[in-house]
Amino acid sequence: MCEFCQSNSKHKVQEVSVNAHLHTPYSFSAFDTLTDALNRAVAENVKVVGINDFYTTAGYGEWDRECRKRKLYPLFNIEFISLHKADQEAGVRVNDPNNPGRTYLSGKGLACPPVLPEPYASQLARVCAETHEQVKQMCAKLNELLAEQQTGIVLDFEWIEKNLTGGSIRERHLAKALRMKAYETFGEENQETLTAFFTKLFGGKPLKSKLSNVAGVENEIRGNLLKSGGAAFVAETPAAFLPMEDVRKIILAAGGIPTYPFLADDANGNFTQFEADVRTTAAELKKRGIFSVEFITTRNSIEVLERYAGYLHDSGFVVTFGSEHNTPAMEPIELFARGGVPLTPRLRQIGYEGACVVAAHQDIVQSGMQGYVDSRGVADIDKRDEYVAYGDKVIKAVIG
Repeated sequence: MCEFCQSNSKHKVQEVSVNAHLHTPYSFSAFDTLTDALNRAVAENVKVVGINDFYTTAGYGEWDRECRKRKLYPLFNIEFISLHKADQEAGVRVNDPNNPGRTYLSGKGLACPPVLPEPYASQLARVCAETHEQVKQMCAKLNELLAEQQTGIVLDFEWIEKNLTGGSIRERHLAKALRMKAYETFGEENQETLTAFFTKLFGGKPLKSKLSNVAGVENEIRGNLLKSGGAAFVAETPAAFLPMEDVRKIILAAGGIPTYPFLADDANGNFTQFEADVRTTAAELKKRGIFSVEFITTRNSIEVLERYAGYLHDSGFVVTFGSEHNTPAMEPIELFARGGVPLTPRLRQIGYEGACVVAAHQDIVQSGMQGYVDSRGVADIDKRDEYVAYGDKVIKAVIG
């Protein structure tokens, strides 16, 4: 155990409001700027905030500076999409409801400034390049469709990358760019013309969203044109997905805690095969070297959050909660369950304790020592309470 966490405190720390999973414009986000996210956090009295962009740590420096200006405690995280080959071959859906074997993983509490040694840096760079190329091909197919329909609209991929992203371009950026260009070309006030444009572009399928609902319009563009079956869809190549174990090693090499994001129940109460029984899932995650989990709380019913997060916390996992904000829709920074149901006191306590462990881990690793997980990813579960106590001190020293 490290020298930082020697005072084993069993008392319950006083929780503060946390959102440990926020995407920023460095990948794709509901926020126009990174500081917009933090200003909203201040307004909603959320004190601990975690950046959690796809494949990039480019926002860490700005996140750190701007959090400290506002007396917010910054967590430094990252997200990947990996592939578990055995699950794919068995047809097991993990935490992607549509693609067997495809597995989202987050890394929590990475070093800031980020450091990623070889060969991991090159592995990550190759995946990012594959994703970039896929989106570039989708942009080209969109332009072909726009030209065929004589719309007069052309999307400039380089302009989109420069002006709408922080360097990590995704299909949602294309949807946003197309919506912006259409509004600019035809005029947002010309609703009949715009509606006709989108209906034609969607192959006769009418636009369901009001034009004032830009998030809805962008989601329809993405769903009708850029997802599987859409006119501009381009499938990912196998090279776009690293094996799950390789992603776990990348997270560890970057100083982070490998973390499994639960999908849990959908609006109809359905679960993926991998997550259908939380006890089985917990045992399998430990076998795979994962001792930390997270939930995007707005996805789930309060009953499932209580049952799943409670069991996992009691089983020794670090449990954190977040909102993502990786779609155009703007939601509160403060966390709620599905339907706007407030989190229970127990869930808030679990989430804060999880954030404390992450804060303690990243603070200790920053000092050049081993944190909550070792180089193999084995967690110091027996000392979790000590990490909670130390993380609580670290956080409250910043937020006042």
